[in-house]
Parts: sequence; C-alpha cells; structure tokens
Amino acid sequence: MNEKLVNDLHELDRKYFFHPSTHMRAHADGETPSRIIRGGEGVHIWDTDGQKTLDAFAGLYCVNVGYGRQEIADAIHKQASELAYYHTYVGHGNEPVIRLSQRIVEKAPKGMKRVYYGMSGSDANETNIKLVWYYNNILGRPEKKKIISRWRGYHGSGIMTGSLTGLELFHNAFDLPRAPILHTSTPHYYWNAKEGETELDFSKRLAAELEEMILAEGPETVAAFIGEPVLGTGGIVPPPEGYWAEIQAVLKKYDILLIADEVVTAFGRTGSYFGSQHYDMEPDLITIAKGVSSGYLPLSGVIVGERVWQVLEQGSDQLGPIGHGWTYSAHPVCAAAANANLDIVDGEDLTGNARETGAYLQQRLHETFDDHPIVGEVRGVGLMAALEFVADKEKKERFDPALKVGPQISAACLEQGMIARAMPHGDILGFAPPLIITKDEVDQVVTKAKAAVDKVAATL
Repeated sequence: MNEKLVNDLHELDRKYFFHPSTHMRAHADGETPSRIIRGGEGVHIWDTDGQKTLDAFAGLYCVNVGYGRQEIADAIHKQASELAYYHTYVGHGNEPVIRLSQRIVEKAPKGMKRVYYGMSGSDANETNIKLVWYYNNILGRPEKKKIISRWRGYHGSGIMTGSLTGLELFHNAFDLPRAPILHTSTPHYYWNAKEGETELDFSKRLAAELEEMILAEGPETVAAFIGEPVLGTGGIVPPPEGYWAEIQAVLKKYDILLIADEVVTAFGRTGSYFGSQHYDMEPDLITIAKGVSSGYLPLSGVIVGERVWQVLEQGSDQLGPIGHGWTYSAHPVCAAAANANLDIVDGEDLTGNARETGAYLQQRLHETFDDHPIVGEVRGVGLMAALEFVADKEKKERFDPALKVGPQISAACLEQGMIARAMPHGDILGFAPPLIITKDEVDQVVTKAKAAVDKVAATL
C-alpha cells in the first residue's frame, strides 16, 4: 500500500475506532503503537507496512487452522450465495448448522445432546447462566442460583460473564462482579501451594476449600461451578494433579452442575479433541467458540448434556417455548465456515499435531528456560504454554509491577518478528500458536523468545 494511504488509515484509526483492551487516551493521542493488519498465511501475518510476523498466539487462541485457508473462504462464499441468513427460531434450521451440530455432539464428551449457538464465548456463557437458572426454576429450586467461578478464570466481558471472570482488569470501574457470582481459589500450584505440599495434596485442599464455601453459602443455594480445563487468559495454567477429580467429587456430592468453558481448549489445542476429555471431566454444559471456526467468522455454542436437556424439555411442557434467543443464533454462513474449518482440523489431524508438536514445544521451552535466571516457571499442555518471570527464583519474588516485565518481553518478541502475549495477571508470556505449526516453526518461536527474554533480562 502507498505511504499516504497507510498514514491516512492510521490517522482515521486513532480518530474514529474504539479499540478493545487499549489505553484509550494514549492511543488517540498517538503515544502507543498502531498496527493495521492486512493479510496472513499459515502461522504468519503481515501489516500495511509490509512487516511479516510469526503469530505464536493464533490471534486470540483462535486461528487453529492458520491464516489464508481458501477452503474456508470458498465455503463462506458458497453458503452466502445460497442462503446468507435466516433465523432459527420456532423450528427453522439450515443444513450447515444441522451437520455442524451432529459432528460436534458426536465428538464431544459422552452424555452431550444438543448445541445452542451464538457469536462469542461471552454470549455463550450468558446462555449458560440463563440455562442454569432456568434448570433450577423448572426443578422447583428457585433459591439454587449461585455460580462459583475461580479467581483468574476468564469467561467473558459481559455483565454476568464479566462477573464470572476472576480478573480485576475486567472488573475495575465496571461495578463487577455482580451477585450471585462467587469466586474460589486459583489452581496454580507454583504460587499457591504450601511448603511441602504435593500437587495432589494441593488439589485436595482446594476441593476442601470449595466444599467449605458451598457449606457456608448453603448447598441449596449453589447451582453451578464453571472452569476452564486449563486456565487461559489468567496465565495459561494447566490444572495440578488430581484437581478435576477432586473438584468433581464435591460438585456431585451437592448436586451442582459443572460448566466446562472450552472456548480455548476445544477442537484440539490440548492434544485431545476437548479439554474435558483430556482431564476426564464430565460436564453438564460446555462452552465453545474460537476453534470451532478458527475465527474466520464469529461463532460460539453451548453443548447441552442429557441431564440439563431433559429438564429443558420439561420446562417447555410447563411454560411453552423457551424465552431465550439471539438474532444470529446458528447463522448459516458461520456454520458453513465452521464445517470447513473442522474438515481441516479432522482431515489434517491437527489434534494429533497439537499433541506431538505441542510436546516438542513444551520440551524446547523447558530446555531453554528452566535454568534461566528470570524464569520462575515453564508450564503448558499441547499447544498452550507460558513463561512466568520472577526477580528471584529461589525466593519466588515477583518483579515490581511498575517495571512491566511481561509487556517488555512481549514487545521485545515483536521486535524479533513474533507475537507472544503478555498475560494480564503477573509477568507472564503466553504462547498458543496455530495448530498447524511445525517443529521448525516451534524452533523459531523458542529462538525468538530466548532473544527477547535475554534482551530484557540484561536491562534488569
């Protein structure tokens, strides 16, 4: 693109566009970088200045099949030419969403029955909240409405989903969290385990703390527990040994529904098709988004299990049609994109690549950073990984937040031609590359990360 057009776009961007998760005044005044992305192919994107970058975060964990997949573009065009839109209220359907629903349910953990669609993970979790409340109303338990989330969990940016989210950044100045949302302990062994405590002991303690909370609130008031199989935006933290088994035992004891938020982990990222399968979870509701369409078009869903579905049917017999719907639920073009995307995920065995190449990524990160003086922890599963930076490894002392070590290292990665994300809780660098990534590209990711970490470490 010519220089004048690029400059005009940057000016218009700062003048008219309200960016999410951005320092608003600084961006409007030109104090922070502005980057206009123009194209992408494979694991790379490029901008209007011609700078090519290895995207080691797949957009926002979502471009699982990589950029520039013509198969998906063709499917979108074909479906838009045949039927660009029609609603799915009162029994209307379309072939793409019917086919998509079948393949998702057949691949999902056992006991799942139906899929309800939306456009984002946030609206899917709003649906989950309403279904949980509806479920207990139909069962004659109007007081059983509280939902327990975890500190550092991420479940959306709406009013109620932002309340489920356990990160202060998403609460500050928004009057969040709102009742009846509660938060329990973060399952991060590195920071939260007591001296001498094994991972399994730590998991048992967290489950005991959850049970104490449930008993204090009154089991008759607690409806559901929501958790990501692997904490995502809260720092890419896999669960400690035995965590989900211990938590599920408590939930079953008190008749509490389990919502597995698989917006990040579904469709292969952990090396299993669903994160719930990876950790032997038995959810009643599953949240999906991101990887279902690889971000080519917005699509989300709630996979509803048999236990809940039976009560929903009962509710319709009592109350008539359910009073919940989105205009774009089960949008045919989005469903067509998702089918084309999952054809690639299945046909190219990207789940297997996440498992095998993901294991290589974890190995290379450990080899490179376990002994690095400012890296306190290397962690991850499949094609999700994180480095956490500390000022003193022996004492586990954090850096002064004012130093912004994580953002500095993320910026240094960009200078190396790679996107890795500074996570919003601590000095953490996150990796979640497209599931098509090769071992050679993993080597590039690790090499660029090492150069960035070393550069910032030298200034500290």
